[in-house]
Amino acid sequence: MRSFINTTTATLCVSLFAAMPASADPFLDEVVDFQSTIFYFEAGVPGVVVAAVKGDDAFVTGMGETRKGNGVTPTGDSTLRIGSITKAFTGQVLAQLVADGLVSFTTPAAELVDGELGKALADWPSVSLVQLATHSGGLPREVPRAKAEDPADPYATLTTEAFTSWFNDHQPLYTPGRNMLYSNFGFDILSAALSGAIGSPYAEYLDETILSPLNMNDTGFERSTTNAELAMYGHGFDGEPLPHIISGKMNTGSGGLTSTANDMVKWIKWHLNEKADEPETRLLDHAVYFQRDHFDQVQSMDESGRLDGAGLGWVAMYETDDHPFILQKAGGMQGELSYVALAPAHDVGVFISINEYNFSAALGMASFANDLVATLSGY
Repeated sequence: MRSFINTTTATLCVSLFAAMPASADPFLDEVVDFQSTIFYFEAGVPGVVVAAVKGDDAFVTGMGETRKGNGVTPTGDSTLRIGSITKAFTGQVLAQLVADGLVSFTTPAAELVDGELGKALADWPSVSLVQLATHSGGLPREVPRAKAEDPADPYATLTTEAFTSWFNDHQPLYTPGRNMLYSNFGFDILSAALSGAIGSPYAEYLDETILSPLNMNDTGFERSTTNAELAMYGHGFDGEPLPHIISGKMNTGSGGLTSTANDMVKWIKWHLNEKADEPETRLLDHAVYFQRDHFDQVQSMDESGRLDGAGLGWVAMYETDDHPFILQKAGGMQGELSYVALAPAHDVGVFISINEYNFSAALGMASFANDLVATLSGY
């Protein structure tokens, strides 16, 4: 990141940062602390949390406010929404089920979904699990639905009935596998199919197999009440704070998770540690399944960096002179925007979250994280 920050600003920022334990790597601390300061002042958002991992070391910092005007600086324990980064967790569950032999990537989703939704899917052209996991299943971004009556539960009308009705009344937007079009709908169908494969609720399986083993105790579809006073609040396009909301029961595959930066460090470390549990799952999860030129059209996939290949929820960016091979994913919900980028070959990962709908800041957030990954990887 080519930026300048004068001594006065650098001194001022000390009072705006949450006190965080230093890592064992002073280089990591210095680079992340300084670059995060620059990003925060340039972004102009109420609050920012940054977590960086390099090998066994991690550094987490927070700056600004969890809610505009409250004077509370976010920390690694502040709960926050990761939005569509949830899709990377869904992809990991798919990888684990494939590794365990419970499904294959080419299994049609209709074979796994029960009830009326399964019947509607069965009458549709076949869509495989890997097509759903790579946004290539012929589905729209969202399912049209009525506005919820309760503002605190905006996803109340995102129901199995709404999904079923759409399949009964529509054909694919394109032949499945032919194009790539970002689809929250597709990942919610994927989580429904995975739930059918395991015979239990998807959220329970995610907790039992990924979250609990990694001690991600503050991550889930319900916001953790631990350290509630540190919780991040999103802000709208007008800069006004937004209330916390219920995640919803049907968007478990696409975007319902809340977490903390400290929990995300645990998850990132699993991805970067070749000796950690479930190596087969990790190998499958980090693979690229389709090159960009496999598709006739690629739409709404390049906002955080150009997609070169499609992973399981991941956007793969191939190595260039400026950065290493990166797996990345962005997410946003209820005025909170988050981003994660991994360079597995260099044992480097970065997570960042801001608490305002500010698309200029969101683009800057992705550039900041990608540049930081490159710097920590030696580029």
